[in-house]
Amino acid sequence: MHRIEGLFRYRCSLCGKEYDPTPEILVCPSCQANQDPKEPLRGVLEVQWDYPALRKRIDSRGGDWDVFDFLPVEREFFPPIPVGNTPLWKPFGLWERLGVEELYLKDDGVNPTGSLKDRASFLVAAFARKYGRTAVAVASTGNAASSMAGVGAAAGLSVRIFMPKSAPLAKRVQSLLYGAEVTLVEGTYDDAYDASLAYCRTHKEVLSRNTAQQPLTLEGKKTVALELYRDLGRAPRRVYLSAGDGVILGGVYRGFEDLLRLGMIESIPEIVAVQAEGSSAIARALQKGSFDRGVPSCTVADSISVEIPRNGYLAIAKLKTHAGRVILVSDREILEAQKNLASWTGLFSEPAGAAAFAGFLKDLKVRQETGEGGSSGAKGGPSVAEGTSRGKQGHNEGPTVVLLTGNGLKDVEAGLKALSAANLDREGGLG
Repeated sequence: MHRIEGLFRYRCSLCGKEYDPTPEILVCPSCQANQDPKEPLRGVLEVQWDYPALRKRIDSRGGDWDVFDFLPVEREFFPPIPVGNTPLWKPFGLWERLGVEELYLKDDGVNPTGSLKDRASFLVAAFARKYGRTAVAVASTGNAASSMAGVGAAAGLSVRIFMPKSAPLAKRVQSLLYGAEVTLVEGTYDDAYDASLAYCRTHKEVLSRNTAQQPLTLEGKKTVALELYRDLGRAPRRVYLSAGDGVILGGVYRGFEDLLRLGMIESIPEIVAVQAEGSSAIARALQKGSFDRGVPSCTVADSISVEIPRNGYLAIAKLKTHAGRVILVSDREILEAQKNLASWTGLFSEPAGAAAFAGFLKDLKVRQETGEGGSSGAKGGPSVAEGTSRGKQGHNEGPTVVLLTGNGLKDVEAGLKALSAANLDREGGLG
C-alpha cells in the first residue's frame, strides 16, 4: 500500500501560497479576505504534486498505472461504487456523415448516477472517509446533488443538498431516493450555492463538496483527461466540453497538466469550452478581461446555467495559459445537437453534454468552410475569445474528443423540447 502524505500540498491559484491538505482548508484565506460575493471565488486551491515522487509512484506500477495513482487519497478509502472508466465511442457513422476522421465521444453519462460529477463526488467521499467525516453538503442544479447523494450512499455518508426549485424532476427524485436531505431554494443555482456555503459555515463538522470551493472537485474531474490519454494511447488533438462554473474545464486541464509535467505528453491539447448564449459569463470575461455583475443566466442546459462561475478566475487563467477557446451556442443549437446526436449515434445526452456536440458541429462547419480542416483557431470561426500561447505539438494531428457529461434521461423535459424543435413530437406519438 502506497501512502501519499508528503507527496502533495494545496497551492493557491491566485497568490501561490501553499497549505497542508486538511478538511478545514477549502480556499486560500488570504485571497478570501478580498472576496466579493458577486464575483467568482478568489483563491481556489489546486493540488500541487511533488512530481518526481509522483513519477516514481507511477513507474513502480510497471506501466500498469490507473487513475488512482494520480489521486491524493489512498485507494482503500474510496467507496465501493464503479465510478469512471467510461466508454470512449468511435462513431464511424459520424466520421462518414461529417467528413471527419478520429472523432471520439467520451460518454460520462454511464457513471453510476448518470453524470461526470460522480468523479468529483467519488474523490470527496474518499477524502471524507479518510478524515473521519460523516456528513457532506453541496449546492447543485441537480447533477452534483444526485451524484453526491448516490456516491455518499455507497460511502455511508450523510448528504445535505441545496438545489433550486427549478431543478429537473429526475435529478430531485434521484437525490431523495439515494437518501439525501434536500432543501429546495427559491431562485437560481447561485442562490442555492450561497445557501450551501452558509450552511457549511455554521456546521463545521460537515465537509463542503461545493464546486470550486472544495479543491478535490477539480482534482476528481481531472480523471476524465487521464482516461482519454490512457484509452487513446496519446493526448487528443482537441477536446470539446461544456462549461458553466468552469470546474470541468479546470479539471480537464489539471489532468493534462499532470501528464505534461510527468513527461508523458509533449503539450496540452486545445480545449474548446462551449457555453450557452444565455449563460456565458466565462466567454464574456475572456473577451472583456473582467466578469460582469448581475447578468442573469437562462438556458435549457440547466447543468451549465450559472450567473457567477465559481471557478471563473482559474478557468480564465487556464484558457489564457494554454490557448483555449470558448464557443457560444444557442438553445436551439443545443436541442438540435441533442436530437442529432441521439439519432445519428444512439447516444442520448442531456443538454449540457449536447452543448459540447453543438459547439463541435459549429466549429467544424466554419473550419470546413474556411478550408482550415482540423486546424485550431480558424480565422472567422465562431470562437468568441481565445488564449494566446501554443504548445510544442502541432494540433493538426491526432484525435478530437467531444465530452458528453450527462445522460439524457436526467432531463426528459429537455428531450421533449428537442423533439418539438425537430417537429417530431406529434409524429412520434407524443401528442
